[in-house]
Amino acid sequence: MLKRWMQAGFVCLLAVVMLGANDSESRFNRIGHQMMCACGCAQVLLDCNHVGCPDSARMIVELRTQMAGGGTDTSILNWFAAKYGATILAAPIRGGFDRVAWITPLAVFFLATVGTGFLIRVWKLRSVQSHVGDGAVHDAGLDAVRDRIRRETEY
Repeated sequence: MLKRWMQAGFVCLLAVVMLGANDSESRFNRIGHQMMCACGCAQVLLDCNHVGCPDSARMIVELRTQMAGGGTDTSILNWFAAKYGATILAAPIRGGFDRVAWITPLAVFFLATVGTGFLIRVWKLRSVQSHVGDGAVHDAGLDAVRDRIRRETEY
């Protein structure tokens, strides 16, 4: 029984160590897939595959240089954004005004949905109130029409 617990503990320890591994190549792939190629092909930097791309090879070298410099992922992305503009980022870095860029569309959609529901409710209540308020007038008029129809359609 002790032997099985030791084996299970070893497997858990090995899994934690292997999952926590962060070699430079996986970091390179992670950062490289967070940026767009500057050539205007609308592809991710590491996936830019059009023939004769003037920018992807240079940017990949710059990415490796920045990583060798020891910067954090955020600082590297900020460096590229400063050099090429914010459009180089595949997704905005979360912070400051970039949060607004992510939250605003969702907030507008939510508010529009709630506003539409409120408007439909107001219209529904208004139509129900108009039918209730005019009920006596319509019923008397309808009764007179029904009586006339019955008289005219009798054999």
